[in-house]
Amino acid sequence: MKSFLISKNDAEQRLDKFILKKFPKLPKSLMFKEIRKKNIKINKKRTQPDYILAEGDLLELYLKDDALQEKEVHYDFMSASKELDIVFEDKNILLANKKAGLLCHPDGKVYTDTLIERIKRYLFEKGEWNPTESETFTPALANRIDRNTSGIVIAAKNAQSLRELNRLLKTREIEKYYLTIVHSVPEKAEDTLCAYLIKDEKKNKVSVFDYEKEGSKKIETHYRVVDYCNACSLLEIELKTGRTHQIRAQMAHIGHPLLNDGKYGKEQGRFRQELCSYKLVFNLKSESPLEYLNGWAFELKDCEIIKKYKEIKENEK
Repeated sequence: MKSFLISKNDAEQRLDKFILKKFPKLPKSLMFKEIRKKNIKINKKRTQPDYILAEGDLLELYLKDDALQEKEVHYDFMSASKELDIVFEDKNILLANKKAGLLCHPDGKVYTDTLIERIKRYLFEKGEWNPTESETFTPALANRIDRNTSGIVIAAKNAQSLRELNRLLKTREIEKYYLTIVHSVPEKAEDTLCAYLIKDEKKNKVSVFDYEKEGSKKIETHYRVVDYCNACSLLEIELKTGRTHQIRAQMAHIGHPLLNDGKYGKEQGRFRQELCSYKLVFNLKSESPLEYLNGWAFELKDCEIIKKYKEIKENEK
């Protein structure tokens, strides 16, 4: 027999899904049978497979120990680096400044030292998250940026916040701003670019078109020229849609590729494009558990992109 008190992060999911995640060796048919026989109870009472767990519920399983072999937890995140630049943190979210060159998630080659693994290690060592206590939730990123793009990434510290951040990003109630350096100077000082994008999954590269094509997705990007010199321009960009390589491909499409962009730009090879997700603004238009953040803006004051641009401009003198 085993019993569990349902935590906040394990709440708001079906009983049967929780049990199967917790005990992967338990046959599904046996689980349903034991629920019917009242050998699996919630708060000392009979329950149903589709019961939605609530924080504080007492789950009891009167089954043989060999059927209740818990899923083994491997703490691979403890191999990640401790280096983590935290922009903001509270009980629900963590904003991290990701350096260029660091992956957000494992990619099949790099498994342990990624941004999310560093965050897991940080929260584990801080005592805010323990995988043995939070059975079905692990800290997760609500957004992601390319490996060679730097800037602010949002992490959720609990399941409710992750769901809400995903919703707010989808409804554009979290505004994302980037700084970039592009070749030459756009004709217009400010503009909203609309086009269509198709992604080639095998090549991990996108193509941009001025007209809609089969399989394409609409993209919208607003840019503003912050400053310019002879060779390049410093732009602030607001993403209206969020597609793969959107900024890089769309700026290249209008003849102003990002500096050092080896995939879409004038430089060919392995370079780190000059692009930074430097500001997030919480502009909530609906009720939200995160409404206390409404109106808050988080900005990287000491952005490497600005330093790079100033160096370029100074060298032109």
